Amino acid sequence: MTSNKEARRTDKNKEGNAEFFETVEKMSTAFAENVSKFSEQWNGQWNSQWNEQLTNWYNSWINELPESFTQDAAKPTAFNLRKNLDEIAGGIGGAALPKIDTAKIIEAHFDLWRNYQTLWMNTTAALMQWFGAESEGEDKNPGHEVITPDTGDYRFKDPEWSSNPVFSFIKQSYLLNSHWLRQMIDQTEGVDDATRMKIEFYSRMIVDAMSPTNFALTNPAVLREMKETGGQSIIQGITNYLEDQQAGFDYMCPRHTDISAFKVGENVATAEGSVVYQNQMMQLLQFAPTTKVVYKKPLMIVPPWINKFYILDLSEDNSFIRWVVDQGYTVFVISWVNPDETYADKSFDDYVAGGIFAALDAIEKATGEKQVSAIGYCIGGTMLAAALAYMAANQDNRITAVTYFAAQVDFEKAGELLVFTDEQQIAQLEPKVREQGYLDGASMAATFNSLRSNDLIWYFVINNYLMGKKPPVFDLLYWNSDSTRFPAQLLLDYLRNMYQHNKLSQPGGFTLLGESVDLGNIKIPTYIQAGKEDHVAPAESVFKAVNLYGGPVKFMLAGSGHISGVINPPAANKYHHWTNAKKKTYNELEDWFADAKQHHGSWWGDWNKWLSKKSGDKVTARVPGDGKLKIIEAAPGNYVKVRS
Repeated sequence: MTSNKEARRTDKNKEGNAEFFETVEKMSTAFAENVSKFSEQWNGQWNSQWNEQLTNWYNSWINELPESFTQDAAKPTAFNLRKNLDEIAGGIGGAALPKIDTAKIIEAHFDLWRNYQTLWMNTTAALMQWFGAESEGEDKNPGHEVITPDTGDYRFKDPEWSSNPVFSFIKQSYLLNSHWLRQMIDQTEGVDDATRMKIEFYSRMIVDAMSPTNFALTNPAVLREMKETGGQSIIQGITNYLEDQQAGFDYMCPRHTDISAFKVGENVATAEGSVVYQNQMMQLLQFAPTTKVVYKKPLMIVPPWINKFYILDLSEDNSFIRWVVDQGYTVFVISWVNPDETYADKSFDDYVAGGIFAALDAIEKATGEKQVSAIGYCIGGTMLAAALAYMAANQDNRITAVTYFAAQVDFEKAGELLVFTDEQQIAQLEPKVREQGYLDGASMAATFNSLRSNDLIWYFVINNYLMGKKPPVFDLLYWNSDSTRFPAQLLLDYLRNMYQHNKLSQPGGFTLLGESVDLGNIKIPTYIQAGKEDHVAPAESVFKAVNLYGGPVKFMLAGSGHISGVINPPAANKYHHWTNAKKKTYNELEDWFADAKQHHGSWWGDWNKWLSKKSGDKVTARVPGDGKLKIIEAAPGNYVKVRS
């Protein structure tokens, strides 16, 4: 009986091998034909045929995208992947890619062909050993891999991607094709930097979308979950998807966390304080002291108006606000309004006057102190820099030291967000936001998600919909989903003046409250923080501010990105930061970094050492409501609780 079973198993294995070899032979023939076609293109017709090949490649991939992945077009201002890809592909065809290094492209195709040959042979050997080991009860050898994922690519961390020859073949095929596409783009010459960035960005979006990890039948973790749950994972995944669709989520903005697990003022944004001033633009929060004495100069924090301020106060363990209060500062924070259509015409002028300047007046009334230090985070820092340039031109010295968290003032190297900010796209966006009065939070979220699609889109698509699991309960992801709207006029002014024309970096190029401003007039001490892995405000872009201000500047590079690079409390003992004490002028970040010193852990202590020397003597701690401004309501106030 045993010999008969083994014979049947051997016959079955032979049939499986025969089927595999037949498939390999067909693939080899098809690929050889393609290589021959590419070789024929060496003569005279290469450019036009290359464009046709690229268009065909684009169509074959984009047409396979799930329809729900591109249905954001139904939203009036949403990021539309399919539409943007169509425009980019059309632009490539029109440009005709004037310079093509045909020799290098042919070489890349033959490299791909050779790698596939090696992959097929390795897979064949692995399968034969696999079946033989299974029948003999021996350990299975997955075989040598032609290509491996990049360091940090978590998508293929499941052991089956390496131990199982079939999944290993799928993985390596995908990686080879992805690498080939990058080579094609790298060898394309004769296009400007902006066009190249668009090609690279949208190509990466397509490649990320087509990863085998994103499809149920080619993801071993999904298949294993289906088996272990008897198919219930798929049913739950469909349920999750339908619920998310009804709640306004989609493939570009999947649900990142369980929103019901958090409530602002109860388990996030809980630092003790009070609203002591408000107008139509913002509420001003003053936080209760935890020390008997405080520095004489209060500290004003200007967060970005497209996010809620409580990124600085998520929990007791990671609250920057709590930590700063504990160091002996009187902390005031602007909590911006979540604007609706009635704010459509609000501009930079309105936000500076009704936000920063109104806050300075209120702080003086609350504490009796005219001079303060200030922090600007992200675009809140961009606005603060413009306000400081205006103040310098008008001999207004109410801010005596300033800190910038991940804030850009020179947008020449602003990274992949430049993909969305050329005049063509802004012109397409303008009538939509004019009609609505604002850009909604979901559209901004989709744009930012696209910058890190594997982390912020596909991870959650797999987890929520393919695996049928609930998203993690995480305060940071809750805050990330609690975005605000962007007033139409302010949005258009910001995109054109900053990203498109880079006016703020030019002396006299940007106008605020009727006056041309110059960052070089800012003479106060400046501390600049940038995140080494920041994808929203790239460190190279933030660094350019070092040579724009007229006063002493200290630049510090923090480990991690746009959020974790800022929110890194000392107790966490995470990441690194770099400082440079050399008295040299650096034009590029890489040169500064070559001379920098690495420090383990949080940079907050370094910043506190810098700011404490500029904050005056110690005075009796100030309690909210004790000054000329009375308490309106308890922190975090009601403006921050308005959801989009």
